[in-house]
Amino acid sequence: MTKKLLPVISLMMVLVLILTACAAKPTAAPVATEAPAAAATEAPVATEAAAPVEVTFWHAYGTGSAEELALAKNLEQAAIDMPDIKINVLQVPFNDIFNKYTTDVAAGGGPDMFIAPNDNLGDEARAGLLADITDLAAGQLDGVSQLGIDGMSLDGKLYGIPETLKAVTLWYNKELLPTPPATTDELLKLMQDGTEVAFTYGCYHDYGFFSAFGGEIFDSNWKVIADQGTGVVDAMTWLNQLYQISKANSWTKNDSDGLAPFTEGKAVAIVNGNWAMGDYKTALGDKLGVAPLPAGPAGPAKPMLGVDGFYFNPNSANKEAALKVALYLTNVKSQTVMMTDAGHVPVRTDITITDPLIQGLVDAFNTGATIRPQVPQLGLYWSNFCGTDQVYEQGIAPDAWVKAGAEAANK
Repeated sequence: MTKKLLPVISLMMVLVLILTACAAKPTAAPVATEAPAAAATEAPVATEAAAPVEVTFWHAYGTGSAEELALAKNLEQAAIDMPDIKINVLQVPFNDIFNKYTTDVAAGGGPDMFIAPNDNLGDEARAGLLADITDLAAGQLDGVSQLGIDGMSLDGKLYGIPETLKAVTLWYNKELLPTPPATTDELLKLMQDGTEVAFTYGCYHDYGFFSAFGGEIFDSNWKVIADQGTGVVDAMTWLNQLYQISKANSWTKNDSDGLAPFTEGKAVAIVNGNWAMGDYKTALGDKLGVAPLPAGPAGPAKPMLGVDGFYFNPNSANKEAALKVALYLTNVKSQTVMMTDAGHVPVRTDITITDPLIQGLVDAFNTGATIRPQVPQLGLYWSNFCGTDQVYEQGIAPDAWVKAGAEAANK
């Protein structure tokens, strides 16, 4: 029996060996690995806000005046709307602002910008005291009248951003004079009939009447031609007639002396610029009216049109910021404030005008006002045609006076 079991046992042992060999090999337990460390991130570094660009701005508005208060209102809003710019404001007396600016800029200093009439634009630009902003302001004057742009320009270059327009007009009391004289003949007759007019006799206020009589002081090349033709002589003859009436009646003969009789209702009209509108309006209220200077036989009177605007220092390192300030102070909102609060005639054509006096001024300026010449030859007019008392008081004939002035200017 033992012999019979041996083959079976042998077979079982073979099977065990085969099964052992084929059995799955044990796999090593996975080794625990550390989770990947989170990438270290630095806490954000607090950065300081960029400091605002500082712009120094000069103006000459009187302390407490309507102009200063209106400007302050606009500057206060500008600080909110343009936090990236800090505007440092300095008030400089009007009689000093041109000299101070010229002196400081010539020495390498001065403000970044200032506002003033265009009285000295030509001289300052030729002296290199104003920055040429033609390229800097390109495409940014939409809505600004051509009169304003021309008043800030010289030889095709732009030297300032216009803000307001000023010129001589005829102011009248609507209660005493319902219809103002539209012609020089009507004004002469009004005064001949004994109606008091506070006329202003002077080479600035009366400049526009030369063209009304067909005269010209300069030709297109700025040569004095006042003695050519009879226009300037005719204008002086007419002005002398008015002066003698004023003198005989002891009426005033300049704008400052004329303030009292006009605002007190004695004079029915006065010749002056719109810088005096505040005084007239305060006194007369709704009775105040404004009209163009009377037209002459040759057409409308053409008084010099002054333009106040913002100018820029060639020494400034912040011209772009200064320009941004000027454009803000001449936008629709700012100009509306200056118009309603300070009586400024806006240079913009996209402003709604509700004050009939402002609209009357705009109409008067568009009737015949001519941009103040910015040529050095203008000095020939001031130096040779402002001695009008030689005609009015000394009795020199107008034709002789005009001839002498032209000869002296053309020496």
